Amino acid sequence: MHPLEIYLEELSALRASGAAAKETSGYGALANLLNALGDTLRPKVRCLIQLKNSGAGMPDGGFFTPEQLKATDEEALLLGQKPARGVIEVKSTGDELADIAGTPQVKQYLAHYGLVLLTNYRDFRLLERGPDGAMLERESFRLADSEAAFWAAAAHPRKTAAVLGERCAEYLKRVMLHAAPLNNPKDLAFFLGSYARDARVRVEAAKDLPALTAVRTALEEALGMKFQAEKGEHFFRSTLVQTLFYGVFSAWVLWHKQQRSGTGVSPVSPNDHTGGTPMPLFDWRAAAWTLHVPMIKALFEQVATPTKLGPLGLVEVLDWTAAALNRVDRPAFFEQFVENHAVQYFYEPFLEAFDPELRKNLGVWYTPPEIVQYQVSRVDAVLKDELEIPDGLADPRVFVLDPCCGTGAYLVEVLRRIVKTLAGEKGETGVALAVAKDSAMRRVYGFEIMPAPFVVAHLQMGLLLQNLGVPLKEAQGERAGIFLTNALTGWDFSGENPHLKNWPELEAERAGAGKVKQETKILVILGNPPY
Repeated sequence: MHPLEIYLEELSALRASGAAAKETSGYGALANLLNALGDTLRPKVRCLIQLKNSGAGMPDGGFFTPEQLKATDEEALLLGQKPARGVIEVKSTGDELADIAGTPQVKQYLAHYGLVLLTNYRDFRLLERGPDGAMLERESFRLADSEAAFWAAAAHPRKTAAVLGERCAEYLKRVMLHAAPLNNPKDLAFFLGSYARDARVRVEAAKDLPALTAVRTALEEALGMKFQAEKGEHFFRSTLVQTLFYGVFSAWVLWHKQQRSGTGVSPVSPNDHTGGTPMPLFDWRAAAWTLHVPMIKALFEQVATPTKLGPLGLVEVLDWTAAALNRVDRPAFFEQFVENHAVQYFYEPFLEAFDPELRKNLGVWYTPPEIVQYQVSRVDAVLKDELEIPDGLADPRVFVLDPCCGTGAYLVEVLRRIVKTLAGEKGETGVALAVAKDSAMRRVYGFEIMPAPFVVAHLQMGLLLQNLGVPLKEAQGERAGIFLTNALTGWDFSGENPHLKNWPELEAERAGAGKVKQETKILVILGNPPY
């Protein structure tokens, strides 16, 4: 039984008894809901109700971490300790949170504890104290718009939980983790995955949105496959959502790099938690233009524009995602990745957090860089020793395809091998760089069926060429030979697809992949599946 269903059943039973106090009788049901969700977190978060006065009155509850609960009796007074994850202020279902948020009581709690979850059992609002003491409204979630609507929904707990349970659970888990340090891939993957799941539920609820149908049809035509039955529906929704959210993450990584190099311009946050210089802010709306991938620009235009797919409510969730990224301790986070590998190697933990079923079905597995390097080196050696091609992968006659390229690890390593052969072994540095760029566009190809890793692969290839000093020139139409396509279909490519006339970006992917499938004499096929 979902924790939200239990919560609604308990509140309904209390109300039906006729003996319940409007505000306080529901404390137990609320604590049970929060603790059921807090137990799923690592480390766990525990909600304790009716705290003693620690200097700012008596909040109705607080969120504690395991190290704070060392006493044998968890309900014992935690002397000198503030709840590590904030406090809870509860009002009756008849109260409106908008009328409560600015009261002296809430302001006092906020000044003392820093974080307050305000709720009337049907509505939740997270408030945070800014560095200047101002009240900052963070995420909110609503089970019902009014008291009457809430009790009507509570009368059907299973039905309500089926509709709102996942979003409610994800929201409350994020609340309990909001004050936790955000400095490692696992924790950030949780937040991005949580926001992405919230977004997916919103997409699933949109049944008759013409713009959504247009996106679906365009992807079907471009990939040469139909999203049929439950698995097909799941693939489409997951693909749409993960592309948006991983696109935002990828853009954030590029933005971080620009900030480090001093080339980025960003709005400044007055909410720096360190008390030092205000920190620059990342804006997800710049993601489409940062990534320089036409297909992702087209998708952002469809999903992030209020007049098109705005009714899905994804703009709100993407705003929350950007706020989470702006809380990350970036030096601590990025030091856990080899230079420029964050985008490439974060995709697997993100997909595991967001959609482990799709990850398993499509075989998205992390391949250690040492394995990638060995396989590419072995292929290069076979070309030289057994096929008598002296330059191996650097030879212009050798066409390479990774049919399921994912985030592009193998393609990037092939280019590195080309540079190593020509520059390191032959001393032809200038030639090596020129050949590497030409190979990325015309000789080293990748196919990928999922837009999110497809975008990452383009980003990885672009970063490598940029670091080598031979960047792709978007204004001149230069792009890497990585195409969004189904490697198992389209080999009988037969020209333009009239269904994609309004999606030139996807038609370009289909046409480019079709040309490779029809005309290119592929000699080397490599990638993760053989491994």
